[in-house]
Amino acid sequence: MALLQISEPGQAPDPHQRRIAVGIDLGTTHSLVASVRNGVAECLPDDKGQVILPSVVRYLPGQGRQIGHEAVANAAQDPENTLASVKRFMGRSLSDIANPEKLPYKFVKTEGAASKGMLSIQTVQGEKSPVEVSAEILATLRYRAEDTFNDDLHGAVITVPAYFDDAQRQATKDAAQMAGINVLRLINEPTAAAIAYGLDNASEGIYAVFDLGGGTFDISVLRLTRGVFEVMATGGDSALGGDDYDHALADAALASMGLQDVQAGLSAEDKTRLKSAARAAKEALTSASEVALTWTHADQSHEVNVTRTLFEEATAALTARCMTAVKKALRDAKVKAEDIQGVVMVGGSTRMPQVQEAVAAFFGKPPLNNLNPDEVVALGAAIQANQLAGNDAAGDLLLLDVIPLSLGIETMGGLVERIIPRNQTIPTAMAQDFTTYQDGQTALALHVLQGERDLVVDCRSLARFELRGIPPMAAGAARIRVTFTVDADGLLSVAAKEQISGVEAKIDVKPSYGLSDDQIAKMLQDSFTTAEVDMKARALVEARVDGDRMLLATQSALNADGQLLSAEDRAHIESLMKALRHTVDTAVEAQAVEDATEVLAKATEAFAAERMNHSIQKALSGQNIQSL
Repeated sequence: MALLQISEPGQAPDPHQRRIAVGIDLGTTHSLVASVRNGVAECLPDDKGQVILPSVVRYLPGQGRQIGHEAVANAAQDPENTLASVKRFMGRSLSDIANPEKLPYKFVKTEGAASKGMLSIQTVQGEKSPVEVSAEILATLRYRAEDTFNDDLHGAVITVPAYFDDAQRQATKDAAQMAGINVLRLINEPTAAAIAYGLDNASEGIYAVFDLGGGTFDISVLRLTRGVFEVMATGGDSALGGDDYDHALADAALASMGLQDVQAGLSAEDKTRLKSAARAAKEALTSASEVALTWTHADQSHEVNVTRTLFEEATAALTARCMTAVKKALRDAKVKAEDIQGVVMVGGSTRMPQVQEAVAAFFGKPPLNNLNPDEVVALGAAIQANQLAGNDAAGDLLLLDVIPLSLGIETMGGLVERIIPRNQTIPTAMAQDFTTYQDGQTALALHVLQGERDLVVDCRSLARFELRGIPPMAAGAARIRVTFTVDADGLLSVAAKEQISGVEAKIDVKPSYGLSDDQIAKMLQDSFTTAEVDMKARALVEARVDGDRMLLATQSALNADGQLLSAEDRAHIESLMKALRHTVDTAVEAQAVEDATEVLAKATEAFAAERMNHSIQKALSGQNIQSL
């Protein structure tokens, strides 16, 4: 007997009706939309047959705007209103942007608490946020898909850099919502590339995906086994991409022209023309050993011959940053370079010869370039979208992605207790039990953090909330279970529940802006290079917390049964308490606090025994054997 089919609420009951689902690669330099047609994933072209949409929006006076190729063509004439590479600003505050003076935009400066919000750019149509600009690009891709299929779009899988944090992912979802797109899932760009490559080539084994785009760099290590895509580790740099190579080449060209001193006074038009010239030279050097870079400044034309050697020297530090992230990802995955079966190259910036050579030298094998690096991410997202929309009933693709940075909460003494470790497969839910610190405590303050360090001051704050209504109990008697849930999009929610009373509180973590460019690139590095310092700092904090507990317990005992002590014994204990208090406040080594705590503990052993005897005598007073 066949099983009866029940449709999803709000959806058509016909199981054979195909839903229009697409994959969107929202890139720094350009964006694409792809879909599965006739069983094959392919990128969708516009009415001129072009599949690539430059991620550029030009705002015109009034309500007009140009998007894509048309905006690029007019960028040099109107640089302040032509917004490009806004993906690098997603989920960022103005203080997070490195070298804003090199950009032609008028960033909006905000004061006070508002300065922690996402930055905006002043245009002829007013302030525009990166989310709004991204929404314009996403809407254009949505219309392209709907025109192609002559039908409404059911939903889309949108790709994000693996190193996008919670705020940047949320900003991407907000942009899609503004564009009228139902987000089926956010997936990491390297994972999408692996889906396209693995299914297209029936590959199995351990692969690395090297994704160097216009604004971000990701490296992921994946195990491909019979349709299961397991991300073993991920890493990268959210502030490293082709744009940085352009700037480095532009600086080198100015130095060769003897014009390095004029850079600070360049107009917006000058900056835009210089970057365009540098990018054109960079792309030409992919196949040529020497090209001419021409740039007009102050009505004077300047030209310099740029060699591939000069370009490689000017960008050597950037390429080295890529390879450093690669080494860390392999270490996290617990594999060696020789264990990698193939390296899939993704992103237009991987076409640079120095990048190809560096990857080949490190892994000891030529990288895999048989799929278009510009299209492979969108194709993989389309395959995933097709399955999530229910169009591929026979599909057996299982996607196991991971989170890039650990998540935890603050505990007493400013320590971070990790609840979900980095490189944990998502979606996931993990919990840990905590308790109260003081007698009669009826509320708990929860501080959610992200990062790899042991101290709160070294990690990124994501959210704060409170659990109230805890029944008054002795310190340590309450049991509060804190549950972290990360959904398939990598977005976090936190819940806290007191197990005895059932009191519960929860929050969807939606920070106003994300990690700074430096923080997100250095968090993992700091966790390795400062491991010994962190261990000592954590030990000191834990010793101080234990010392405080000992002082609190001793003071409570003195208040309750201090009369059992002689004046001399009480004075001795109080002097040891004073010494421990001073040590807790001033010591720089955990051992000193531990020793002082131990001295007080031994000195109060006899007092504790006397209290116990007194309690027993008090309980037995007036009783006899028969009554007991």
